[in-house]
Parts: sequence; structure tokens; C-alpha cells
Amino acid sequence: MNTKMGRIIFYEDNNFQGCSYETSSDCAELTSYLSHCNSCRVESGCFMVYECPNYMGHQTLARRGEYPDNQHLMGMSMSDCIRSCRMIPTHKGQFRDEDV
Repeated sequence: MNTKMGRIIFYEDNNFQGCSYETSSDCAELTSYLSHCNSCRVESGCFMVYECPNYMGHQTLARRGEYPDNQHLMGMSMSDCIRSCRMIPTHKGQFRDEDV
């Protein structure tokens, strides 16, 4: 199986300002690294981002691109920031069914 890793960078302030945190894996509590998160840049892959810790609350799929504020990412007002994320693995190649 050939899977591709993703990479996302979170920023404390809007428009990619302030302290940043970069990850290629799941993060149950972003406030362990940043005081808050108000913008992000998906360098590669896809991530599910959540408004609450531990993958709870409103969620949105973030594809490769720039999200200068939470309004652009979530399409609605959030409590105040992104608090957790999960990487969505992508598969390249052929899928095949196997008998158990």
C-alpha cells in the first residue's frame, strides 16, 4: 500500500501571524503548542479540524490551501479557534478487495 503523508501549519493569529505549530499527524489538543489557533495552511494532504479538543465539536475537512481565518475554514463563526486535528491518509494506487 502506498500512502502519502500530509502537513499542516497552525498559526495563533489571523493571516498566518504569530507563533506557529507544524504537524503531519493527529493532535488531540493544539493548545498544548499554541495559546490559540486562528489560521492555518495545509501544505499537503487533508486534515479534519475540530473546534474542541479530542476531536469534538464542529468539524471541517481542510484540503491543501491557505485559510487566513476560521471564517474561511469553517464557513461559520467558531467559539474562537481550532483545538484539534486528524490527518486523513490518502491512498495512491489500486484498491483491491481481499477475502478474509
